Amino acid sequence: MPASPANDPSLHSWIDIRPTDDFPIQNLPFGVIDVPDWGPRLAVAIGGYALDLYACAQLGYFDSVAEDVPELGAALPKVFRRRSLNAFLKLGPVAWRAVRERVSELLRHDNPTLRDNELAVRTCLLRQRDVTMLRPVKPTNVTCFEASRTHALNVAQLLGGVSSLSTHWHHQPLAYSSRASSVVVSDTAIRRPSGLHVPADQTEPVFGPTQQLDVSLETAFVVGQTTAPGTTVPVAQAESHIFGILLCNEWHARDLQRWQALALGSLAQMHVASSVSPWVVTLDALEPFRVAGPAQQPEPLPYLQASGEQHFDLHLELLFKPTGSTVAPLVLSHTSTSTNYWSMAQQLAQLTANGTALEAGDLCASGASSGPTSGALGSLLELTQGGTQPLSLPNDLHLGYLRDGDTVIVRGYAEKNGLRIGLGEVSGTVLPTTT
Repeated sequence: MPASPANDPSLHSWIDIRPTDDFPIQNLPFGVIDVPDWGPRLAVAIGGYALDLYACAQLGYFDSVAEDVPELGAALPKVFRRRSLNAFLKLGPVAWRAVRERVSELLRHDNPTLRDNELAVRTCLLRQRDVTMLRPVKPTNVTCFEASRTHALNVAQLLGGVSSLSTHWHHQPLAYSSRASSVVVSDTAIRRPSGLHVPADQTEPVFGPTQQLDVSLETAFVVGQTTAPGTTVPVAQAESHIFGILLCNEWHARDLQRWQALALGSLAQMHVASSVSPWVVTLDALEPFRVAGPAQQPEPLPYLQASGEQHFDLHLELLFKPTGSTVAPLVLSHTSTSTNYWSMAQQLAQLTANGTALEAGDLCASGASSGPTSGALGSLLELTQGGTQPLSLPNDLHLGYLRDGDTVIVRGYAEKNGLRIGLGEVSGTVLPTTT
């Protein structure tokens, strides 16, 4: 696919944007805002603002695009007045790109079309602090992959007591299904779950609140196209079925997980919640940040083989704010998705290899993106060696697993050749159990 004109690093907007802002004009991620008295509608982030796509469509700013993209024209303006991106995603990649490029044109510093229409600016351009961000998609399915070899090996050692990964791991991306109803948008509080676990000084399980609540430093890709049951998506075509990427924090109850893993599988430990960031960064915007990724040995079978740079170099940070703290969050870990073993294209190809149907709006999480060094680990399980080596933090705080009132934040960005675009952040605070 040719490079998008909206990615031109020389572009700048008539909106004042700081150099360190997550949402310069080269980004333009999509999300869903809820506006007082107006209701939910789709928007694009630019600097500290949200551009209301429904309002823009009502004022005719997408009429020229609609002429060239009939499927978009038939859906306007109502496709932008939704509680999720799902209906827009179903219009397909041509419509996605056309809308992003039109927004880029409207926001360029030398384009007076919107800039010089004071009433339109007041109607279409809203401060993000004045709107409520909703969950960007309504997934039918959530698939949790294990893309990082380092994380997979660490978990196998700490929870399973084994020193190496099974041969299965290197032949195909492994995953399990989570619950779509447990996906929540950033800033949603997380209730501490209860379940069966075995306390350290006992041999029999008890039922009660988890004592090992953990987090996971992840991204997730958003499926953009629906497929019919029985359809397989070749790895070379997989990215055309991916709309974009958001940040994800999958909350784990490690002691519940350990007990359940001895039986059929980990049912409830992933049902705590999956927190996601409100803005979805398109693959088009991430095109300049492609990398080759690690060598894969043994070589994947032909259905998973792909050429070119299939990975993206996204920098991820795990931050922690203890209960009652009034200071800035502490950075616990900094890693990169470039170290993940399996690419998104390979994950989607594997997911559909048996004919599993895709639904627009589905989420596929990467699993923790743990790097090879101690400062690049993507979970407290790894950072504290299963809680046996708590992190020493300021004010004599020793962190093993999360306590009630603790807040965890995941941030992400991509940066290369002076261009920086961000994925925003996803935050969640632990609430006490109700059982």
